[in-house]
Amino acid sequence: MKKFTNDSKQNKKSKENEIWLYGFHAVVAALKNPERKINRLLVTRETLPELTLTLNEEPVHEIVGRAELEQLLPKNSVHQGIACLTQPLPEKFIEDIPEKDSSLIVLLDQVSDPHNIGAIMRSAAAFNADAVLITEKNAPEATGALAKSASGALELLPLISVVNLARTMNDLQKRGYWCVGMDGTAPKTLKETDLPKKIVLVMGSEGYGLRRLTAENCDFMVKLPISSQVESLNVSNACAIALYDISCRLSES
Repeated sequence: MKKFTNDSKQNKKSKENEIWLYGFHAVVAALKNPERKINRLLVTRETLPELTLTLNEEPVHEIVGRAELEQLLPKNSVHQGIACLTQPLPEKFIEDIPEKDSSLIVLLDQVSDPHNIGAIMRSAAAFNADAVLITEKNAPEATGALAKSASGALELLPLISVVNLARTMNDLQKRGYWCVGMDGTAPKTLKETDLPKKIVLVMGSEGYGLRRLTAENCDFMVKLPISSQVESLNVSNACAIALYDISCRLSES
């Protein structure tokens, strides 16, 4: 088990950057991630046996009551009797995405709800995506709510913030990726479309979909074949369906 980093040498800046992660799966994944620096681990007596069994050892921890946890965490946090105080993960860049013949990346155009981003990360990890990209502006930080919704996926694949979405798409296209935008008005469904082996799945924001410039930079647009009785799906649900379809075809090719 990793050693904790909470000591007298920790500088003021690192303390200011500390974040609380909570929820059993999110915290266990953080404890298993060698890149994650844990400063404190707080566990209730009820949760400690399950944690010890999951990790095959009893980690360095502080025993606390549920009321004490709730005072430290945001209101209504579903903590499941466990939380850790940690440093943010090291920043990743698109250059860190490995070069492969077959690759799937998710790019989110100003998706702002941390629960949606967390759910998308969980789906992306489940279907072997190589990274999730978000805009630096109007996107939430990778803190407790996002990590809880990701259910451990935040530790499994890179969440990369980009400044300029159009430039990022262009850079990925130069690396052989095709940008596939999701839009309910597209002429073809995803299943009707022949797909390349290197794909950037581009998803729009919860309320407005893809911005005009983002759509213009996509190589082609597709839609899901949903009933006319429903206008659209939640972005995380739509992304999960698209990821399943794409990953199945990439694994068969």
